[in-house]
Amino acid sequence: MSVLGYLGPDGTFSKQAAVLCAKDGQELKEYPTIASAVKAVDRGDIDVCIVPIENSLNGSVSETLDILAFDSNVYITGEYVLKITQNLVVRPGTKKEDIKVIMSHPQALGQSAKMLENEFCGVELKAVSSTAYAAKAVSEGDKTIAAIAPVSAAELYGLEILYPSCNDGDNNFTRFAVIEKERNMHVTDRDKSSIVFSTEHTPGSLYRAIGLLGAQNINLLKIESRPMKNELGKYVFFIDIEGNLDDAKIYFALDEIKSKSLFYKFLGSYACNENLT
Repeated sequence: MSVLGYLGPDGTFSKQAAVLCAKDGQELKEYPTIASAVKAVDRGDIDVCIVPIENSLNGSVSETLDILAFDSNVYITGEYVLKITQNLVVRPGTKKEDIKVIMSHPQALGQSAKMLENEFCGVELKAVSSTAYAAKAVSEGDKTIAAIAPVSAAELYGLEILYPSCNDGDNNFTRFAVIEKERNMHVTDRDKSSIVFSTEHTPGSLYRAIGLLGAQNINLLKIESRPMKNELGKYVFFIDIEGNLDDAKIYFALDEIKSKSLFYKFLGSYACNENLT
């Protein structure tokens, strides 16, 4: 039986995304971290996993980018976009003035930064592995602890919503990446391709690499840097472009970038933006 992994425990937005994108008969399996889910695919323990990779309010999920770049040999084979609504959840009967610690995944804390600053300035913020883990900790603790979590987690652990829809604005969407061991060979008319690479630390080296895309009239959708990890001041660059590796101009442009890179990794070609509701 095919198995799809996700960031658990039950009640996370990752679980919601997994349920919505699972194929008929596919078994779901939770993992305690994003890295552990991706590594399970890399080892062949499971067939596929779905992990958050980018949020419209708080940016990219660094744990996902790092595991894809440095610690696994897997591919992005699809993506799904999920509307996110964060909530401040508490044990029943808790008042605002009771709260001394607010827990959640770093992304959820970042997505609710304005509310936390305006309403809970001075309250300790504690980053944990998932929103649902934070909600579970609140249910097992006292009234001094609150969490930023989805409604599903509040319902699962018997919590009250003290501040509903507390994220910074309504335009809160998370893009989830579907991860598999083999690359997606299916081509559509709305594909994107993702790579990560590094260049010489010399003037114009990144500009020349990106210029190879412009010369072929290839649309650059996203570029982001992350530390190389092995030396301060060295970076890798994640880019998304329109098109599929099976398109000749994409293939030759990326091959040229690879030839000029110190480090290069193709992360996959896949259809973009299948919205979930």
